[in-house]
Amino acid sequence: MHILIIEDDLAIAANLYDFLESRGHTADAAANGVAGLHLAVTQRFDAILLDLGLPSMNGMTLCRKLRQESQIDTPILMLTARDTLEDKLAGFEQGADDYLIKPFALKEVEARLLALHKRHLGKVANRTLEFDKLTFDPKTLSIRFENKNVKLPPKCIRLLALMMSEPGKVFSREELEMEAWEDVQETSDTLRSHMHILRRALTKAGGYDPIETVHGLGYCLTSRAQISK
Repeated sequence: MHILIIEDDLAIAANLYDFLESRGHTADAAANGVAGLHLAVTQRFDAILLDLGLPSMNGMTLCRKLRQESQIDTPILMLTARDTLEDKLAGFEQGADDYLIKPFALKEVEARLLALHKRHLGKVANRTLEFDKLTFDPKTLSIRFENKNVKLPPKCIRLLALMMSEPGKVFSREELEMEAWEDVQETSDTLRSHMHILRRALTKAGGYDPIETVHGLGYCLTSRAQISK
């Protein structure tokens, strides 16, 4: 996952950043509300870790601006030392998806982020995904490319569905493995073999491979027009 950490305590932010990166995620960080808002609206993230007691703009205001003004539905996990019921309810009213009290365990932070991310993906799981000449119906698990049916094993369907959820985004090996196997694999061989099966099936149906390998970073879904350039 790509995670935005908005936290003014540099020690806490560094611990979160180092832990999440060590677990295969990518992270960006902001030390105040204004910088955090700018990053959240100009870049795409899978989840946001948001502290309440921020300088320049507090977490409640930032959360409200993201939800109401910017219409951003990225999952938000609030981090705070405030532990009263009223504080929690206020956070949820402003649009937070979950609430974690300081001090917290880093593994619990990751577990909650993963749960929020899966829940968020589930919100759009019932709509047909379309990109270029490629369509995927999650209800029937049917895939069509250039008006031809594509048969794929379950893991390959998961990989394709994730990439179709955000065409053009480069998905890291870790993100793809977490989606298909719910864990990071020991080597890249498993993912590589499944990507080979997926790409071969798409090429056979459509006459070209819409998946681009971005060396050192991962894979992304690319339109035929972009491939032709």
